[in-house]
Amino acid sequence: MDPLDRLAEPGLDLLHRVDALLAAGVPEGHRVWPLLRRMQVLPGDAVRGFLDLHPVPLTGAGHAVRRLVRGYDDVCATLTDPVLWSGPAASAYGQERAALLRHLDEGPDSLVGRLESTAGYADALADWVEGSRLALARTLADVLRSAEAVAVVAATAAGPPLPPGPIGPGVVDAAEIAARVLSVLCVAYDGAETLLRQWAPSLAESAWRPPVDGRPRYGQPTRVGW
Repeated sequence: MDPLDRLAEPGLDLLHRVDALLAAGVPEGHRVWPLLRRMQVLPGDAVRGFLDLHPVPLTGAGHAVRRLVRGYDDVCATLTDPVLWSGPAASAYGQERAALLRHLDEGPDSLVGRLESTAGYADALADWVEGSRLALARTLADVLRSAEAVAVVAATAAGPPLPPGPIGPGVVDAAEIAARVLSVLCVAYDGAETLLRQWAPSLAESAWRPPVDGRPRYGQPTRVGW
């Protein structure tokens, strides 16, 4: 359990109250408006969805992908075994074998290279989740002990909020809390989009690279020493 998990219950209770007040109306021109338009969700729902993101599954996925590399290593070792025959067919086989080895494990565009990139991307996402959860936890801790939180609780303690209309008590305070929470979530999602842009080229499909001359030749193999 990390700090965000520990703050989830009181944080969601406060944000439920914030959402209820915002539903009755938000001050015109308040800084929360651009954030609401961008996120398309109230802060309580936004945090509730973010709570489901954990770094451990992503770290585990990275380890699982790296374990697959061993199988490719075994295949490559088999392909590098010496061939005790010669002739046009052996030459063609050598070309195809070299191409397959390149495709399996030669550089970042090979299958092994893509596996390593996928594992690296999973690790980067795990770091992003961990850092974003910590930043959100710090923000929730700040708003929970803020004067705005006291005002929001007081405004919602008597019962359901007023129907939409003039800005009532606690609404401006709710908008301030919403702006702080949505701001840190916007930064988090910007980080996720940046990661995707950075890693996308390394995660593309690994294209088959044919033999150098592109024209395998076949003929009667000749045993060495015949």
